Amino acid sequence: MTDNTSTGGDMDDWAAALAEQTAAAAPAPAARPQAAAPAASPAGAQVFQPLQGAPGGSSTSVEIERILDVPVQLMAEIGRTRITIKNLLQLSQGSVVELDALAGQPLDVLINGYLIAQGEVVVVNEKYGIRLTDIVTPSERMQKLSRS
Repeated sequence: MTDNTSTGGDMDDWAAALAEQTAAAAPAPAARPQAAAPAASPAGAQVFQPLQGAPGGSSTSVEIERILDVPVQLMAEIGRTRITIKNLLQLSQGSVVELDALAGQPLDVLINGYLIAQGEVVVVNEKYGIRLTDIVTPSERMQKLSRS
């Protein structure tokens, strides 16, 4: 029986999978001389800009610490479709519903209903995950909202 809660062991498995992927994607040492690789930064550093000019630096860090534990809903969306209630009621085990997404197209990653990234499905220790391939910047999000 499997436990659906996250444990430290699960995170180690994901970290090992990510390290393995990074090592596999890195060019062979003999291929070209290695330059100093830039340090990887978390996606939050790219999406969220640091607060500037806030009075009382120590109180600001305390306020930020409060929101770091606020839960948000993360969803991965493969695609969408619209069907009639009649067709919905006719669905049964084995039915196939066609989505608007093409095969091989990246998944949309949404936080509280807002698109924040795109990624691809990965499997680690028989569990699904998402490898983020593109982070949507705030300016890109605003452009998409204005087109809607």
